Amino acid sequence: MKPTFYLIFLLGLAHCSMAQELYKKPEGETTRWFSFENKSGEKGKGGMENKGAKGHAFNSIKAGETMTLLNAEGSGVITRIWMTIDNRRPEMLRSLLLQMYWDGESKPAVSVPLGDFFGIGLGEKRAFESALFSDAEGRSFNSKIPMPFKNGAKITLTNQSGKDLRALFYDVDMLEKDFDAADMLYFHAYWNREHRTELGKDFVILPKVEGTGRFLGTNVGVIANPDYKNSWFGEGEIKMYVDGDTDFPSIIGTGTEDYIGTAYGQGTFSHQNQGSLIADTLTGKYAFYRYHIPDPVYFYDGIKVDLQQIGGWPMPKVKQLVAEGAPLTPITVDVNGDFKKLFEMENPPKIQDKDFPKGWTNFYRSDDVSATAYFYLDKPTTNLPQIQPVEERTSNLNPKQ
Repeated sequence: MKPTFYLIFLLGLAHCSMAQELYKKPEGETTRWFSFENKSGEKGKGGMENKGAKGHAFNSIKAGETMTLLNAEGSGVITRIWMTIDNRRPEMLRSLLLQMYWDGESKPAVSVPLGDFFGIGLGEKRAFESALFSDAEGRSFNSKIPMPFKNGAKITLTNQSGKDLRALFYDVDMLEKDFDAADMLYFHAYWNREHRTELGKDFVILPKVEGTGRFLGTNVGVIANPDYKNSWFGEGEIKMYVDGDTDFPSIIGTGTEDYIGTAYGQGTFSHQNQGSLIADTLTGKYAFYRYHIPDPVYFYDGIKVDLQQIGGWPMPKVKQLVAEGAPLTPITVDVNGDFKKLFEMENPPKIQDKDFPKGWTNFYRSDDVSATAYFYLDKPTTNLPQIQPVEERTSNLNPKQ
């Protein structure tokens, strides 16, 4: 199965065709917008309250309440989602659960905290624009991801915060249309968090998914373990196990900041397919993204995506961290370009030994890591684990360093 040209087009990979589509005569496509002013999206049913004078721009969502934002029958494609809320604190953005269901399935294809879904790592709002998401001034949520479906779509938002949300404004834009769905892929998103990653074990961005599809990318949030002081967290490499890979991946990077397109450290920037919205060495917080639009990652049998948990610092400082009880395992040392691979040595020296190599030392470390994975799949649902409880999603978002 080949990925649909339709999806590639909407993701901006065919700019010439896009220009032509702007003036192409539509054939059997109906534009529908869903909002509180027209919950059904039906023709001639919008703005009916208050005699047409802005009668229902927003709603409150009480604690524990689930609100349906869209419930559409038939085939079509969601082209845009916009919303805003009056409480944009990190705890609320992690407590509001956004879920999407395709073709009548009872298990959601998308189950992600609201803020994280819209590319906002750690629930901290920043103004930015990327190829998939944007926030014009730090107060809104925008998605441009095309989300096709064959027999129906449903989007819900659940308030799991324990506090009433006074105001939610939104609209979901879609095209109601019939199209050749033989090679159609469904949109999915998965969220995961580990408060302390296991030393020497990779963080799982996306557990193994079986089927045919496309990995769209990820946004990641890191709250550094204060045991490592202000050492560099981002030596870990991205790993993608594709189509039967087991012990070793086919696709691998060279470091965390390298994966998002920068180098030798990480500041803040916002580009279309790569960015870092938070890079704070004082608080140890980092939030960054990478979207595989110009460099598509296809799979035909399945995929699994991990991120190594590796940091680095000059050897004397790493030695001091060990003396102070920081949990770490040295793995390599760069001695003036001579890369010492400690795990390949028969009797590797310990970092407290006098003969331990002197240079930049990479080491396994344990931090608080969370991530949203975005992907397309040839099925409307998966066997991925359910999202963690709200207490695990919201705890320790603002730790004392």
